[in-house]
Amino acid sequence: MISPEYVQARTVLLDALEGLGAHRDALVLVGAQAVYLHSGSADFATAPTTTDADLALIPGKLAHEPSVVDAMRAAGFVPGNQPGSWLGRGGIAVDLMAPERLCGGSPKHRSARLQPPHDDKLTARRTAGLEAAVVDNDVRVVAALDAVDLRSFEIKVAGPGALVVSKVIKIAERREQPHRLKPKDALDVLRLLRAVPDFTGLAQRLRGLASNELSRAVTEKALVELRELAAETDDLLPSLAAEAESVFGDPDQIKLSMVLLADDLLRELDGLVPAERFE
Repeated sequence: MISPEYVQARTVLLDALEGLGAHRDALVLVGAQAVYLHSGSADFATAPTTTDADLALIPGKLAHEPSVVDAMRAAGFVPGNQPGSWLGRGGIAVDLMAPERLCGGSPKHRSARLQPPHDDKLTARRTAGLEAAVVDNDVRVVAALDAVDLRSFEIKVAGPGALVVSKVIKIAERREQPHRLKPKDALDVLRLLRAVPDFTGLAQRLRGLASNELSRAVTEKALVELRELAAETDDLLPSLAAEAESVFGDPDQIKLSMVLLADDLLRELDGLVPAERFE
């Protein structure tokens, strides 16, 4: 059963996609909604659910007019409490983010600092790890989950390789700030690992990301972090995933599943990144 929160989050995502029509070719769906398009329930007791939506912007593909800020305001969104956070109906957030390497300004700024006319600091948030989504994505039809909402849009959706990279990078960046860690992010990684029929295709995507100049650094870093954060059942990724599934699932089984699947994937990619590279 689809949660009401997820249905509402999809509705607000479609509001944003409708409002950003002129820029739709520059958008890539990332985050939990992209994960669920690839994984479905993935045999978890905890049903897929999310309360927001995440879109990566490809700066070089943005249309000149209207500005992203004007388009979001015209679609009924208001700025949230940080750059790139836009609140739609019901206060549901759509986060607009841009890959760190494609942003201007100083890395100290949270604002993406895009080129005019999209240079308003409210437009988008700079985010490391999304470089992979620019390279690894597929066009899919994203439709409403509410039966009375007949809208659907074709949009780029980040591939499973890009989503593993971005989720692992996000968790790794926040490990020194436990209050910012979200157990659901780790469960999303496990959903992706469980959903693929075998790791040959996923490994091929990751090898492609590691060979692309834009996504090479974040991909290599994510694989090193995956090796470090999921080596043992008590490591951060297995522990967070088990916490997210603890109400309905067996935490020990979740932890073991994360460790075994991460190890299988890394063995498939053996030799791609030296373990000591980012030590």
